[in-house]
This record gives sequence, structure tokens and C-alpha cells, in this order.
Amino acid sequence: MKAVIQHATNASVTVDGSVIGEIEHGLVVLLGVTHEDTQQDVDYLVNKIIHLRIFEDENGKMNLSLKDTVGSILSISQFTLYADTRKGRRPSFVHAAKPDEANRLYEHFNEALREADIHVETGEFGAMMDVNLTNKGPVTIIIDSKDN
Repeated sequence: MKAVIQHATNASVTVDGSVIGEIEHGLVVLLGVTHEDTQQDVDYLVNKIIHLRIFEDENGKMNLSLKDTVGSILSISQFTLYADTRKGRRPSFVHAAKPDEANRLYEHFNEALREADIHVETGEFGAMMDVNLTNKGPVTIIIDSKDN
């Protein structure tokens, strides 16, 4: 499971011209799921993301976590994180999990965040979405659960 995490001062996701998710302060998480991902990958990423110290403290140091700052998450499912571009010019997505399994783990991910008392807004799984955000810093971090 891969997550691209961006520190955002605000973010929203729009489907068919309507805003369906919006946050003011927190993280935008683009989440990709592959075939061998399990609940353990979900648990690892949730714990890592909510405790990652990437928010500035009163001295301007990245020393605070999402939990410390009571931030929110805009969670977006993103199968393209598993694009394979080694051959040709058209990406292959064979490493991305099948939609049913990917959606199941994506929903578990969001529910685990909520169980950790994080406010979560989401996109719509499988939909064409427009994601807007102001990336503060900019801070963008990639985490792969297989690297733990």
C-alpha cells in the first residue's frame, strides 16, 4: 500500500461539479492499493500517517503530528500510484489491486482513521475526481507499507 501525503492548509474534492469532501487544515492522502495488501498494511499506514511529525511547532520546526494539531484528512483512492512505466509509453496498472479489494481496503483505511479520532473526508472510489489543495511548505511525503 502506498500513500502520498501532502500537508494542506485547505483541500477539496469535486465529482461532477459538486464538492463532496473538503478540509481546512491537515493532510491530503492519495492511497494506492496493490494485490498483496492486507489489514496490516492499513494499520501500519494509519499509525504512521497520524503520528508523522510534519507540522510546525511554535519555533517553526516540523515537530508536531496530525494528532497534535487536531487536523483532518482528505482521503483519495488513487490506483495510479501503482503505475508501471518501465515499458512503452502507456502505463500499466497490473500491480494495482482489483477494484473490489482496493475499495474494501480503502474503506478500512478511512474507518481506522476515524477510529483514531481523525476527521476524514473522502473522494468517491472509482469516480473521475478533481482534487484541489494548497500544499503548505510544500510538504509531500511518500510512504510504502512494504518499507516498514
